[in-house]
Amino acid sequence: MRKLICLLIIGFVSLATAKAQYAYKIAKLKYNGGGDWYANKTSLPNLIKFANANLRMNIFPEEDIVEPGSPDIFNYPFVHMTGHGNVVFSDAEAQNMRRYLMSGGFLHIDDNYGMDKFIRREMKKVFPELNFIELPFNHPVYQQKYKFATGLPKVHEHDGKAPQGFGLIYQGRLVCFYSYECDLGNGWEDQSVYNDPEPVRQQALRMGANLLQYATTIN
Repeated sequence: MRKLICLLIIGFVSLATAKAQYAYKIAKLKYNGGGDWYANKTSLPNLIKFANANLRMNIFPEEDIVEPGSPDIFNYPFVHMTGHGNVVFSDAEAQNMRRYLMSGGFLHIDDNYGMDKFIRREMKKVFPELNFIELPFNHPVYQQKYKFATGLPKVHEHDGKAPQGFGLIYQGRLVCFYSYECDLGNGWEDQSVYNDPEPVRQQALRMGANLLQYATTIN
């Protein structure tokens, strides 16, 4: 028994030491309403791996899961949200999200097709005074290490519309970036999931890396 306890202590210490080697962690948002918040299971680990290798960002290799009403959300400089369907924030969750974004947090919403009307409604609970605006192509989010002169890359077609990048800007700061008609997170997935051409995946990963860099440096 003593040997087992010692091994467990050593394991916990080793895990804590490993985590301490990284600058921070990022998280995926687990929201209510029935939408598949858990979509794109390989996307964030792949994006983290890409950003660590190419931007030396030193992010912990696995994402956490965080709920909009949790105080833990303040531990993450970058929170990613995706899905296809309904999203519902309670009043308490909306207020917590508002405090998180006002205090320096950053939310990336990626419409995986079908969440547009829901996310626009729910983000109005978070910032009733703000509207999503389409960001110009010269916005810094498109001008980090990787340059996107024409805005977001197109990963999947869906309705055949051009991809658009929208933002919520609070007191001059971009607090939320919303990628629409783009499927950016799908482009971060393992190649075997969608069999997207590698150049498409690379563009998606580069844009995702830009978002991480913007959120953790400029923002």
